[in-house]
Amino acid sequence: MDLRKKLEELKHNGLNDIQSAKDLEKINDIRVNLLGKKGPITEVLRGMRDLSAEERPQVGSFANKIRDELAQAIAKRKEELELEKIAAKLEQETIDVTLPGIQVKQGQAHVLTQIIDQIEELFLGMGYQIVDGPEVEEDHYNFEMLNLPKDHPARDMQDTFYITEQILMRTQTSPVQARTMEVHDFSKGPLKMISPGKVYRRDTDDATHSHQFHQIEGLVIDKNITMADLKGTLELIAKTVFGKEREIRMRPSYFPFTEPSAEVDVSCFKCGGKGCNVCKGTGWIEVLGSGMVHPNVLKMAGIDPEVYGGFAFGLGPDRFAMLKYGVEDIRDFYLNDARFLQQFSQKG
Repeated sequence: MDLRKKLEELKHNGLNDIQSAKDLEKINDIRVNLLGKKGPITEVLRGMRDLSAEERPQVGSFANKIRDELAQAIAKRKEELELEKIAAKLEQETIDVTLPGIQVKQGQAHVLTQIIDQIEELFLGMGYQIVDGPEVEEDHYNFEMLNLPKDHPARDMQDTFYITEQILMRTQTSPVQARTMEVHDFSKGPLKMISPGKVYRRDTDDATHSHQFHQIEGLVIDKNITMADLKGTLELIAKTVFGKEREIRMRPSYFPFTEPSAEVDVSCFKCGGKGCNVCKGTGWIEVLGSGMVHPNVLKMAGIDPEVYGGFAFGLGPDRFAMLKYGVEDIRDFYLNDARFLQQFSQKG
């Protein structure tokens, strides 16, 4: 057969095979079979040795032209197949944006954190600073600096976990106040602070007590501070947490670190003061303790009680949450039961 005719036939058959290729693997096989070193075009070119000197350049040029046309056809078909593959993949992976999305569950602050944040926001707005301190505390700051010397009977109410004879898990956040009073520079202004945090006592775990709970204690030290300043501050706390209609009353009490001292009750937010099961028929609910800072506490911190005075108060976010939301067992706050905690979705 004439070499030209054979090349024409190879071109014709090759173009048909290229056009009918359905995937990239097939087009690659065609390229190797047609244009490879062992392919039919190479085989035809080997037969050129039998041609005359005049025919060889013509047949060689024609063979190269056929080779180029087939190579271009292969490249074009390969590009088409790649685009088809991408299009098929895009169609397969298309997202219908008109369909409703999958609802992602969002977390929320723990109910106790919500109470703490609410109180912190209130006091930050009044110019107080929020001060933190160690939970593993010295006996000196936890008791002695707060007018509770060794063998003082009031220590029995705060029996705690001792690590050594002088190191313990703090029973209140008041040690933070003692530490802050020691270093405060009154030439730069009054001391106004709250100290939120966890505290520890050897209480028997029951519905209303826990060995670990939270406290927020507040302290103001300046000249000419009175009980009226304390009462106004406590009224603001009660109205912020329990509602604007709430009223407070202060009953004489005893705390070693304040004198005079007062227990503070808030008018019942369930019955409005008429008497119900929440307030045990009294119309009032005890919520916190407070008083004017004892002169001994000021002296031990290096503050002259003849010049400066102040008030202090302490409240329990756990108790506030129990009262506000009608929770009967303090342990429910620490069980991490999502069904229980979801009830308090950023309530006001």
